[in-house]
Amino acid sequence: MSFGDPNNPYGQQPQQAPYGQQPPVPPQGGQPGYGYPQQQPAAPQQQPYGYPQQQAPQQGYGYPQQGGYPQGGMPGMPTGYASWGARVGAYLIDGLIIGVVPMILYIIAIIVGASSASSVQSSVDSCAQDDFQCRSDAINSASTGMPIFAILLIVLAIVAGAAGGIFLIAKEGSTGQTPGKKALNIRLVSEATGQPLGFGMAFLRKICHAVDSMLCSLGYLWPLWDEKSQTFADKIVSSVVVKTQ
Repeated sequence: MSFGDPNNPYGQQPQQAPYGQQPPVPPQGGQPGYGYPQQQPAAPQQQPYGYPQQQAPQQGYGYPQQGGYPQGGMPGMPTGYASWGARVGAYLIDGLIIGVVPMILYIIAIIVGASSASSVQSSVDSCAQDDFQCRSDAINSASTGMPIFAILLIVLAIVAGAAGGIFLIAKEGSTGQTPGKKALNIRLVSEATGQPLGFGMAFLRKICHAVDSMLCSLGYLWPLWDEKSQTFADKIVSSVVVKTQ
């Protein structure tokens, strides 16, 4: 017998719970008796060692911010929309580059035409006033060779201008930059992807410039107050002109 435990006067040993079962819970309001295990508060669960922890996504360096292009970044990355002045300057530079050869051909054609007209006039003046046959022969002989050469020069000038225009469209579609745009550090890109448009969309954009020419060329002036500095053609094909520095 055990006379030291008032809660166990008969000296019975406390029963242990079978393997796998929880021990009996002591009565409410009383202290757990001898042999009752005390419940410990559950420890907070910890992340297993080596398990990848979730982290908030970070903004990449130079990556376009939502709602526009970043202000600053790696060289060659967009830093904002191009100004109207930069776009006009790039257009003038491109016009001078592709217009040099056609302009020279046009000037030569004008000189040839003027010399031909002067030769005809001299031949006519050498004829008598009443000799209409002489005047007719002089005009026909003077106009058979030189004007044909002048017409050929004009045709060559048109072909050279068209070839230069196709060259600019190809450069703009593949890289986003013509020589003029590259000189002024601006680039034509897709508004959705930020990549060059490709030849097809760049060519369509040139055709859509006809819309810009309407209403006193209002579309060409639209970038002055537009939020994204877009012309009507830019809005049609969803393109923007951005700064690269």
